[in-house]
Amino acid sequence: MLKNLSSLIPFKNSLFKLFKVSPVYSWILSYYKPYSGLLFLFILGGLIITAVQVSIPKSIQIFIDYIFPAENYRNFWIFIAVIGIAIFIMIVIMLAQNLIGRSLQEKTAMDIQYDVYKQHRVLGVSYFEGMPIGKSLSFLNTEVVSLQNFYKNIFPRLIQALIFSFASIIFMVSISFTLTLIMIPSLLLYYLIGPHFEKKATIGAKEARNNRVLFNQKAYENIISLPEIRAHNAQDWNKRRFLDSLEVFLTSRLKMLWNNYMRGTVRRGSYYIGGILVIIAGINLVEHNLLSVGEMAAFLLYYFNVMHMLTTVITMFTEQKILMVQAEKIFGFMNKEPLVKESSNPIDAKTITGKISIKNITFKYPKGQDILHNFSLEVEKGQKVALIGKSGNGKSTVLKLLVRFYDPQEGNILFDDIPLNKLRISQLREKIGYVFQETYLFGTSVRDNILFGNPKATEEEVILAAKAAYAHEFIMNLPHGYDTILGERGLKLSGGQKQRISIARMFIKNPTIILLDEATSALDNVSEKEVQLALDNLLIGKTTITVAHRLSTIKNYDKIAVINDGRIVEMGSHLELINSDGLYKGFLIDDELNRKGIV
Repeated sequence: MLKNLSSLIPFKNSLFKLFKVSPVYSWILSYYKPYSGLLFLFILGGLIITAVQVSIPKSIQIFIDYIFPAENYRNFWIFIAVIGIAIFIMIVIMLAQNLIGRSLQEKTAMDIQYDVYKQHRVLGVSYFEGMPIGKSLSFLNTEVVSLQNFYKNIFPRLIQALIFSFASIIFMVSISFTLTLIMIPSLLLYYLIGPHFEKKATIGAKEARNNRVLFNQKAYENIISLPEIRAHNAQDWNKRRFLDSLEVFLTSRLKMLWNNYMRGTVRRGSYYIGGILVIIAGINLVEHNLLSVGEMAAFLLYYFNVMHMLTTVITMFTEQKILMVQAEKIFGFMNKEPLVKESSNPIDAKTITGKISIKNITFKYPKGQDILHNFSLEVEKGQKVALIGKSGNGKSTVLKLLVRFYDPQEGNILFDDIPLNKLRISQLREKIGYVFQETYLFGTSVRDNILFGNPKATEEEVILAAKAAYAHEFIMNLPHGYDTILGERGLKLSGGQKQRISIARMFIKNPTIILLDEATSALDNVSEKEVQLALDNLLIGKTTITVAHRLSTIKNYDKIAVINDGRIVEMGSHLELINSDGLYKGFLIDDELNRKGIV
């Protein structure tokens, strides 16, 4: 019998589920800890508001049954004054509670966003390279925003609603146990049917939010790709694509509104059915002098308030269940271990001079095939070494390993004979300057983009760095010179100009080791010459490892390593390699033909 009865309780499984994910729930609540004082005030305010709300129906009963029939105007005005003061106090406390609730919501959300941001930094490049940007941003936006609802509404309102309902039911039982029993069928009606529509409404709202995000992405793409769409005369294609995303969003929006309407209809239906039953039974009790008119009025007020609160509790349980799915995603993300971990007792890296030893390393990316096989390379302090080979042979991977974006599965990398994984990561990266093939510029001023290399640099140092990078002249020709705002990703600049600002960053950083990842491969011949002049200045006295696409830029390097199938198959200077009649000579011929436009 008990087993069958328990199967009728819709939230039985939800409660078990809640306990199963108690670490997640505890983690969510832990963000209240720094603001326990505010939380206490919020709950205290809720208790005072509940006390006033619960006392009003009882006060109306006293007024109807005792004060009004007695025609005692003094008591009448005292009653009005007391009720008025109580309501005024309640309104003031509600205002304060809302302000405190908003403060709690924003502060806890900010803390979570900051922790998510810090976790992104801890997980590092290895995580980002295997994760879509949209998914990473959703943790900072969609999931965290959903948790805001928990901190502002679900948890505090749930406590307040349960306290109010419990206190009101006690008063209802004290007024009439019979009427309290009569209201149970209407409550059970919603308790059995309501969660179905609550769940659909909550899921529908989440789906509509997700589709709004997708629609906004399509709208963004539509705006930013406008020149290319016009150039390819693809307006019709783009229009269909935009309308399809708009239709998906509209459909989910209408579905959400329909589910909300059905939820409200079921809720109102249960209210009214129960209310009609209570009124019919109550009139009968009043007629038989088993209930006073004041008690009848008070009970009805309690009934509608309790029904509203209890159905709200069901709504919040449903929303909480859906929210837990999103919370579990963030919780799982926050507990994800980074692939690259700093040593528990890291060695100071400030004294690194630039000697690098790579000894028999083997490496593969997560869920990928081996990229490097027994790879070894010796680079002396101040040497310039180039890595060349076909795409996909592991050239750029070597640079990522040197800067500890990843760690090799086998073998060792040493800086000045110190194992790389023993060095303090932050100090290691201060000693390394990394110039990527595609430079990322921030949507701020030219000056700030150069200062990115060393925020403590002076204005004079910024200008000297720009001059050394052959960037000062074009910067001064910009509308506001060094104060010119570059816009998103530096779109106002050419590829060569971007690279020269990137090189200016390296000058101002002044690292011991320079890593260049095909820094000139995407540039035209004129831009390449300007960037190469800047690089020649930069690399003086620096240990340099370059992934080269254009072989003309590395002829003066101390060593050139030819990589094939994850291994070094040829090594030597430019002159040594062209005389060996190997792969390098073939690459050099192909490079010359490409530069002349023959192939």
